[in-house]
Amino acid sequence: MPTATASARVEDVVAARRGDLIELSHAIHAEPELAFDEHRSCAKTKALVAERGFAISAAPGGLSTAFRADYGSGPLIIGICAEYDALPEIGHACGHNIIAASAVGTALALAEVADELGLTVALIGTPAEESGGGKALLIDAGVFDDIAAAVMLHPGPIDIAAARSLALSEVTVTYTGRESHAAVAPYLGVNAADALTVAQVAIGLLRQQMAPGQMAHGIVTEGGSATNIIPGRARLQYTMRATDTESRLALEAKMRGCFAAGAVATGCEYEIAEAAPPYAELAPDPWLAEVFRDEMVRMGRSPVPADLEAAMPLGSTDMGNVTQLLPGIHPVVGVESGGAVIHQRGFAAAAAGPSGDRAVSEGAIMLARTVVRLAEAAGERDRVLELRDRRRR
Repeated sequence: MPTATASARVEDVVAARRGDLIELSHAIHAEPELAFDEHRSCAKTKALVAERGFAISAAPGGLSTAFRADYGSGPLIIGICAEYDALPEIGHACGHNIIAASAVGTALALAEVADELGLTVALIGTPAEESGGGKALLIDAGVFDDIAAAVMLHPGPIDIAAARSLALSEVTVTYTGRESHAAVAPYLGVNAADALTVAQVAIGLLRQQMAPGQMAHGIVTEGGSATNIIPGRARLQYTMRATDTESRLALEAKMRGCFAAGAVATGCEYEIAEAAPPYAELAPDPWLAEVFRDEMVRMGRSPVPADLEAAMPLGSTDMGNVTQLLPGIHPVVGVESGGAVIHQRGFAAAAAGPSGDRAVSEGAIMLARTVVRLAEAAGERDRVLELRDRRRR
């Protein structure tokens, strides 16, 4: 009998391990953990590849909930990114349990064909995507230096092969004034809460002049301790987004003027601190994205037409930093969620439902087959290797 192709074999591996992958997805979903505190989720994600014989490097870059697990010795080193952090209060409403389980499935499948395809499979546990920039920190630590191409997927309400995202930065702004009794001597106080109010009014007025794709959203994280005390300290946390990094930087300059306005108007001191590394916009590799689109169609899915993808940026991700550095993709795999979108409780429920389970197994198949096609396409394989070697010179 003829030998099964590598593409067929990776699909068979995912089918054989489907039960283990769904169990992993549900286990992560059941115990949501926040950025840089994903200790149980990290351990669960490593377990199946450790059993398969992957070499585990713990805590790269000093991040205790990150890891890298390698299998094979081929020159084409493929990074598969696994996210597993959750959101405050609403758990896995972004479906990172699906991301982690599908990444593990992809790694297990590719391990079966690594030797014949000249692959090294590198499963990279990347913490703190929701807030904290785990991938940006791992890039700085050199974890991606030898990676020729990187892949991952993200669940969402629709299928998108060449998904885009917005550039992002996040800051905390602290105003320091002076406390006083709000009735006896309010004139002796310097009201830090008033400073953040002025800043937010200024931001509201700025919105009319924001360029297309620019947006800002924030919360008050500290605003006083009692109504009869003039607040001597107040704090904002703001996220700024734009279509690309250049536009983000322009928005940041205007936002800094708004933050300063609060201090000037009230006489407070103020300090702006970066809350996380900036996120770059996604730049999906065109060839890899088209291959993944083919795989979506083969699986009976209906990805958004290519001419609409650029007009549908889906939030922000530190995978953008990876795709700005090396060839990579971050497709969105559709989950039936009853009209709920990511970061809603309804999507959290769907992430552990039948459609979420299907996204785990089908997503792993599609990613693995995409990597196989890269390994077997001599010209494209040479292209990503040359780009990697050029980065390292």
